[in-house]
This record gives sequence, structure tokens and C-alpha cells, in this order.
Amino acid sequence: MDTRTALVTGGSRGLGRALAAHLAATGWRVVVDARRLDPDDLPPGVVGVVGDVADPEHRRRLAEVIDGLGGLDALVNNASLLGPSPLRALTDHPLDALEEVLRVNVVAPLGLVQALHPLLRAGARIVDVSSDAAVEATAGWGVYGASKAALDQLTAVLAVEDPQLRVYAFDPGDMRTDMHQRAFPGEDISDRPEPRTVVPALLRLLSDRPDSGRYRAADLTVREPA
Repeated sequence: MDTRTALVTGGSRGLGRALAAHLAATGWRVVVDARRLDPDDLPPGVVGVVGDVADPEHRRRLAEVIDGLGGLDALVNNASLLGPSPLRALTDHPLDALEEVLRVNVVAPLGLVQALHPLLRAGARIVDVSSDAAVEATAGWGVYGASKAALDQLTAVLAVEDPQLRVYAFDPGDMRTDMHQRAFPGEDISDRPEPRTVVPALLRLLSDRPDSGRYRAADLTVREPA
């Protein structure tokens, strides 16, 4: 059986890093990208490609890497941009920052799907990491939430247009990450779960291949993978 290959964007820390480490440890061939990436700091078996996923040239480079590996079984669009910290009300949010958030959180994932589409193997899975901010109206989270709501819609339409794929919007819930800390500067977020605790739920999507759709980590029956 061919080695399964996964690409995880934003894989240098947080959920992306935790997922990449687990996949590599269980026999997957894993490629990650990030704007700042130390190859010597990556988990064993993980290949890093430095770059900004919002850059079309970087996306083409990732496609070349995946092509050289013979195709892709799983794409996890995990890279995200929060926007200004502390969070801003919509009436005070810089529009250039809004455009940047949309480029990273909406345009880049679709651009990567387009670049990698010819390289997706039969039964491939696409996971777009979403947020509860996409479906809840919370002060300060308007721009980030709008970007994730747009990503959710792209995910749902892609599933309809490409039914041979499994396409998921995955809401991991609150996690103890650098991005979440930036959303609450100066606050103690140690009560949030670590990203590695969410990995088993995401793995259910990759291993069990349920119907395409939007899934919350909290709603998946989490079990330790074999």
C-alpha cells in the first residue's frame, strides 16, 4: 500500500504542529508550511516548506512538492490570521487588515485547493479548520468570524461540486494557542485545552471519512486512534 501523504498548512505550532506530529508518527508522509519555520524544530518525519500560504508562488511551490511525492491524500487548511490585537469592533476595524484576513483565511485555502486539485488521490480528504466565531455573533470577532463563515460556505459548495471528495469544515473549539492568546492579550488562557487534545477528533474525519459537512470537535466521539 502506498504511503499516505498529508499537507498541513500553518504546521509550525498549535493544532497544525500537533496534527502533523501525530500523522508522521503513525506512518503518514507529512508536509507542513508556515511563514516562519525552523526545519530543525519540526517533529520527526515532517517536511517543512517556508512561505506564506497567501502567496500564489508559495502555493505553486507546495503543489510542486506534493507532485514530487506522487499525490495527496489529505489537505488540512489550518493556517489562519486573527487580525489586529486586541480585537476591534467592526466600526473601528482597519479595512486593509480585513483584506489581509480574507486573503489568508478564505482566498488562500481555495487557491491551494485549486493548485492541488489535479494531485488529489482517490478518496482524498480536505479539512478546512473553522471556528465557532463563524456561527456566533461575538463582539470583536466580526472580521475573523466573517472570514471563517465564508470558508465554511466554500467548503460546503466544494463538497457539492466535487462529491467524490470528502470535504469538511472542522471547528476545534477554544484552544491554548498563540493566536487565542493574541485575542485576549494579558489574560490567562491556561484553562483552554491544549491543541493536542483536539487531534483525535480531527483524525476521525481523516480515518472514518464520514459524509462531507461541518463538524465540531465537541460533537465527535473522540477515541484514541489505533
